[in-house]
Amino acid sequence: MGGDRATRAAKEATSTIPIVVGSAGDLVGAGLVASLAKPGGNITGSTGIATDVSGKRLELLKEVIPKASTVAVVWYPSKGVTDYAEVKETENAAGHLGVKVHVVSVRDPSEFQSAYAEITKQHANAVVIIQGAFTLTYRTQLVELAAKHRLPSMCEQSAWTNDGCLMSYGRDQLSQWRRAAYFVDRILKGAKPADLPVEQPMKFEFVINLKTAKQIGLTIPQSVLFRADKVIK
Repeated sequence: MGGDRATRAAKEATSTIPIVVGSAGDLVGAGLVASLAKPGGNITGSTGIATDVSGKRLELLKEVIPKASTVAVVWYPSKGVTDYAEVKETENAAGHLGVKVHVVSVRDPSEFQSAYAEITKQHANAVVIIQGAFTLTYRTQLVELAAKHRLPSMCEQSAWTNDGCLMSYGRDQLSQWRRAAYFVDRILKGAKPADLPVEQPMKFEFVINLKTAKQIGLTIPQSVLFRADKVIK
């Protein structure tokens, strides 16, 4: 199972059948488990929350665009803990890097054009798109508009770079789903979900789309290219 909504729905359906989460957001903040070390109820698995990831994304943007002074952050204003926390983490990281952040909310695809018009008006040098259920669904439109405005874009997972985002840095979701087998195995052998600590991401993936770089007229430094796990040419 994956995602906070699906996990919550499963939790509401049963408090006795073990639930293994392959990948989700802030399970603690969402009230789905008591703590990472001691989940408590019938849920365990992997969370997508990891410290300093937002800061790493901004660091990579600054390496690619050293003169960047303003970065736009596009997100769907959700009541969920994860998306809100990521916006705040990005703002905190920007302060340490001497970058100004301009947050832009989108709630409907009809708002995308005006959102990027506002980003251009603010003279943003790049854009970070926060991944949520809404933005993930409309990722193609969002990254196409970024390229149209010649804005370097940073996203969370390779699904975005495959669809045209310039760079993505985040947890390797496939490795987390594979790890779910470990939890299933332990439970089938008699372990209780309440006693199996929820794991944070252990493997991260950095992907660069050189097609998009060429489209927006940007040269990626070799020092950055060498660190990429995958380069789309």
